[in-house]
Amino acid sequence: MDLKKLNMFWTIIGSIVVLIFLFFLARNLRDVNTIIRNAGVGGPFIAILLFAIFAATPIPTDPLTVVCGLIFGPIMGSAVSWVGNNIAALVEYYFGLHIRNVTNIDQSLKKLPFGLNRVAVDSPMFLIFARLIPGYGGKVISFVAGIHHVPIRRYIWTTAITNLIGALILSFGGYHFIHLFKF
Repeated sequence: MDLKKLNMFWTIIGSIVVLIFLFFLARNLRDVNTIIRNAGVGGPFIAILLFAIFAATPIPTDPLTVVCGLIFGPIMGSAVSWVGNNIAALVEYYFGLHIRNVTNIDQSLKKLPFGLNRVAVDSPMFLIFARLIPGYGGKVISFVAGIHHVPIRRYIWTTAITNLIGALILSFGGYHFIHLFKF
């Protein structure tokens, strides 16, 4: 069996496992908050692990960032979310690298409409500001950066800046929004 077929086999097996896990997680999403709260000192580690797991799914991590702000407070929640989102971004970047290696995507990239094939994906401005699109912006940019083999150092520092801004806004915002309605 050649390397491409072996990679494709493991990609399919991995996708099946992720889909099964995603199904289980979606059915028990209410329990995630309870699990993190009941973990005590291990709660931040479980939250960070969840960020990494969500990286392999289409589920955005923005709601988890808000939950971290509510559970751990705005400062600790921001720190946990920042670390978790950076780890998730590296996982997504890794998937992007392997998508390029497993598929023949070069021909498809050349045929993108609206001049999208000329976007400077490795530009720090693109990497920072495109990640600010709420929901899936960061996830898509991570995959695209991996597919385009953006240098890892540039990817890490631009991702860290954007994730810090997002973690602060969502953790503090979620924390204060919920506490506005407590009597």
